[in-house]
Amino acid sequence: MCRDIIIDTDPGQDDAVAILLALASPELNVLGLTCVAGNVPLERTSYNARQVCELAGRANIPVFAGCHRPMGRGLVTAEHVHGDSGLDGAPLPAPMMAVQSTHAVDFIINSLRAAPPKTITLCPLGPLTNIATALKRAPDIADRIAQVVLMGGAYFEVGNITPAAEFNIFVDPEAAQLVFQSGLDLVVAPLDVTHKALTSPAWSSALRAKNHPVCDVVAGWTEFFERFDTQKYGSEGAPLHDPCVIAYLIAPELFSGRKINVEIETQSDLTRGMTVADWWRVTDRPSNAMFLGHIDAVKYFELITKRLARL
Repeated sequence: MCRDIIIDTDPGQDDAVAILLALASPELNVLGLTCVAGNVPLERTSYNARQVCELAGRANIPVFAGCHRPMGRGLVTAEHVHGDSGLDGAPLPAPMMAVQSTHAVDFIINSLRAAPPKTITLCPLGPLTNIATALKRAPDIADRIAQVVLMGGAYFEVGNITPAAEFNIFVDPEAAQLVFQSGLDLVVAPLDVTHKALTSPAWSSALRAKNHPVCDVVAGWTEFFERFDTQKYGSEGAPLHDPCVIAYLIAPELFSGRKINVEIETQSDLTRGMTVADWWRVTDRPSNAMFLGHIDAVKYFELITKRLARL
């Protein structure tokens, strides 16, 4: 069975790998890429998304530009991690395909209204601004969404942009709060999972050994962005965050977690963007998300390597 998905993204090297993994997987039908400001500003995320589609030989995938800033705050970006382009590490030619004229939020709304209920899964890889804006503008779509599988948040691993907050949630906590309180079927891949899926020199070498243009580009990307995390954490490699979302859709047996309550802190200057995850179920707040906690990292990287070589 092929699952229809919309990938909401702010590429970012790890976003790019997630997009490539989805495009290489026959289990998934990518209806479109909706871009949001996050790792880099919107103009660059929509540019990068088109580069990735063309790298995969899939210029037929429509790319839509969405929200250029968070719902109620100024934009925070992450060029210090991803480089000025967001995809530093492996230069790609300028994209030939155009950005669609429809706004990303309108594409999300229109797609959900046109499709049979519960047949489209949303896959946010960046800040949740586009998703929350769509829900706010068209509340009727909530009952039509099959599932939302997102990368964001943290509990045991706490924060990566502040002591308390993961980047995607921190950038637009008001949007995250709206999504987490929406009653949707949510699956969350937090840092607790992604920090167990580290790149390594051995994996990069294995990619290059494929002698495949896409694998070579991915090796270059990961070799670039892992420098930040190896310096920060003292690890051998860097967390490959966003492909966890796509891997979960393809091979959910690689992951385990708990259905728990997750709330988003929006008020405190100290803990803004924190995902307050009731992992131990110490409150009576109802569960609203499947919060992933473990991953089979060996099989995860095997899956990515195998699929990329198909492109």
